[in-house]
Amino acid sequence: MSVLNQVMMFFRDPMNVLGAFAQGLFASRFIIQWIASELKGKSVIPLAFWYCSLGGGVALLAYAIYREEPVFIAGQLPGIIVYSRNLYFIFRDKRAARNGTEVEAGE
Repeated sequence: MSVLNQVMMFFRDPMNVLGAFAQGLFASRFIIQWIASELKGKSVIPLAFWYCSLGGGVALLAYAIYREEPVFIAGQLPGIIVYSRNLYFIFRDKRAARNGTEVEAGE
């Protein structure tokens, strides 16, 4: 079977399409971070980085569950918690800034 046929057979399964999309979304976060840092001339982590991290992580987790791969599942779960927590901190701080209040560490 030719490589092209193997690729076409692979993408017949919608979950394989999801897995490939998820990996692309997850990997795109590094490109986003690189471009943002180049534009600012310093290391920055833009909001889109965290959205791509969370979206890609959740989609990869769904794919890992479908594939029944416990190592893959265990590898995605902690990241999803971290990405969610960082988004929480970002939006908490923005809300506090709008209200003119400061957020103390540990809140």
